[in-house]
Amino acid sequence: MSENCTHDCNNCTANCASREGQQPDFSAPANANSHVKKVIGIVSGKGGVGKSMVTSMMSVIMRRRGHSVAILDADITGPSIPRALGVHEQLMGSDEGIYPAVSATGIEMVSLNLMLSNETDPVVWRGPIIAGTVKQFWTDVMWGDVDFMFVDMPPGTGDVPLTVFQSLPLDGILVVTSPQELVGMIVEKAANMAAMMNIPVLGIVENMSWFKCDACGKEHRIFGDSHVDEIAARHGVANVARLPIQPGLAVACDTGRVELVEMPWLEDMATALESL
Repeated sequence: MSENCTHDCNNCTANCASREGQQPDFSAPANANSHVKKVIGIVSGKGGVGKSMVTSMMSVIMRRRGHSVAILDADITGPSIPRALGVHEQLMGSDEGIYPAVSATGIEMVSLNLMLSNETDPVVWRGPIIAGTVKQFWTDVMWGDVDFMFVDMPPGTGDVPLTVFQSLPLDGILVVTSPQELVGMIVEKAANMAAMMNIPVLGIVENMSWFKCDACGKEHRIFGDSHVDEIAARHGVANVARLPIQPGLAVACDTGRVELVEMPWLEDMATALESL
């Protein structure tokens, strides 16, 4: 606080870092060579619910609809986006910034895995360094003209989600969950965090919602009855999507062929994003 501070920000001219009644501005400027129209965060309350898969699928759908698409892989310690899209080359750069990698269909991406000598090398960093790296992916990467950028975040409500919520110009988030009540309770923490930060929840995606038996043709709720409609109603979210358990989709992500998969379950969600 400045020694000249009058504690009245309306009349005080002091350049005070902690102006009374005002929140500090943590927003980070994009690279001069970046022109990103919409930034959508993909979040979850816990790991293992398919957040990166949903990120990849939404990117593929939006690209098929003719949009320029990018993925900022903010899951620094567990990056999986490059593998799902079959991208393995190292990132390159110049004095102006870092060039994003590009998938076979033209989806741009930046991930720490594309900066490691070996994809299986662990990233043993503390929170502030991880958060700073995420911010650099926004400020130092030359994204070019992008219609939709998807930010794949690690699970929970820790350093990285907080950094993304405060530093990037998020237009909203998609919350990924699964049918279990325990997961639903934890996922609501992420939705409540977004509300605290004034970030709108644009939709909820319930993964592993059901499985269709090849033999009998019936749909089975392996992980129990869905609670996604209840969660959506509590948070005033209109857009809900349900993804089945489909082994072929998991194989496609593991082998870098997610761009070849048909994914009708997320088409309505894509239409909702286009209406932003």
